[in-house]
Amino acid sequence: MKHANAITRRGFALALAATAAAGTLAAGPAAAEAYPAKPITIVVPFAAGGTTDILARVVGDALKKELGQPVVVDNRAGAGGNIGGALAAKASPDGYTLFMGTVGTHAINAALYKKMPFDPIKDFAPLTRVAMVPNLLVANPSRPYKNVKELIAYAKAHPGKVSFGSSGNGSSIHLSGELFDTMAKVEMVHVPYKGSAPAVTDLIGGQIDIMFDNMPSAIQHVRSGKLRPIAVTTAKRSPELPDVPTIAEAGVPGYEATSWFGMFAPANTPAPIVTRLNTALVKVLADPEVKKKLAEQGAEPYGEKPEQFAEFIRKESAKWSQVVKASGASVD
Repeated sequence: MKHANAITRRGFALALAATAAAGTLAAGPAAAEAYPAKPITIVVPFAAGGTTDILARVVGDALKKELGQPVVVDNRAGAGGNIGGALAAKASPDGYTLFMGTVGTHAINAALYKKMPFDPIKDFAPLTRVAMVPNLLVANPSRPYKNVKELIAYAKAHPGKVSFGSSGNGSSIHLSGELFDTMAKVEMVHVPYKGSAPAVTDLIGGQIDIMFDNMPSAIQHVRSGKLRPIAVTTAKRSPELPDVPTIAEAGVPGYEATSWFGMFAPANTPAPIVTRLNTALVKVLADPEVKKKLAEQGAEPYGEKPEQFAEFIRKESAKWSQVVKASGASVD
């Protein structure tokens, strides 16, 4: 009798285990279908008002409609994007915390900082590139230079007297200035801020002289006359500012620097959720209204598969590592 009861108990346990396993297998697709069931947060590693923030809010608003859940932007500025990056990397990999990464956080900082609080490759799951953005060389209108050649001449005549602001050490804005220093053979003073917006505020106020700012956060001030456009950093002129020359054609042959922005989830986010987010983001970035909003900011929208974005990041990391080494820039 005891033997029979043991068999019965063992059979019941096996049946229960089998049922649980079946439930677990079924939960994967079911969980993916249920996602998202609550608000999603996009961590932005720079201050409100800068390009990363502007793009995150445009995409977030459209994503809210596509996914049917609120999308909240959480600005965590500092350390060239590393503070926000570390926060997002350690978030639960459930698809409810996303990260608006940049060329700085995912292709530059690893070469620039001696100690990184996260691994840009291992700690994130790439979703898609969001946009490519030119940097725009702008000056306070009171300054005596109106083009690249005049800026170079002034900087050479006054070494160490021209200051350029950036959104932080190691940002693409910072390195665009360092690259200009190297190629134009001038000495300018770098002034880092915790984001593009406060740097632009000081540029307009005259506390700094120039800036190689991302176009979305500078273009409105150019249109209003608060900032003087000098040149764009890309190989071709921007359709939004067709009369503004490239730095290469205006006096520094071969100069080119482009910023990019992309959406990430924490590493180990379930594949079905990654696919769901990628599909939603690609659809949003192809929407005519979103494309129009991004184009008005001087940004070119992108939509690609996670593996394509991952390969792009690998190439960008190699490229910018060489730029950092050549510039001599470093952050302890």
